[in-house]
Amino acid sequence: MWIYIFMAISIILNCFLVWYVTKLLRKFLFISQNLSDLFLTTKAFQVFVSDMYGMDTYHGEPVIENLVLRTREVNDEIEQFRDIFQYTIDEELEEELDGTTEEEKEEY
Repeated sequence: MWIYIFMAISIILNCFLVWYVTKLLRKFLFISQNLSDLFLTTKAFQVFVSDMYGMDTYHGEPVIENLVLRTREVNDEIEQFRDIFQYTIDEELEEELDGTTEEEKEEY
């Protein structure tokens, strides 16, 4: 009799754990997708600010130079978190942005 009670409790507990793990994995995937989007958005912003800094009108402007450096620092921080959640990365867009960033580094 006791064995049936323990089996019933075990089955209920296992069903709850499967539901909980499924819910956690869905949240993990959601965070991974949004973190990847955030990284690509800030990377595109960094490219935009760097291009703006390279314009004749703004070249040498200390505020924009500081903005470029701060944007680069933010991207580095986000990239560290993104490396943890590396399951949903748009690699083609990232390679395109990295190519643009490498061209900018050669200019400086």
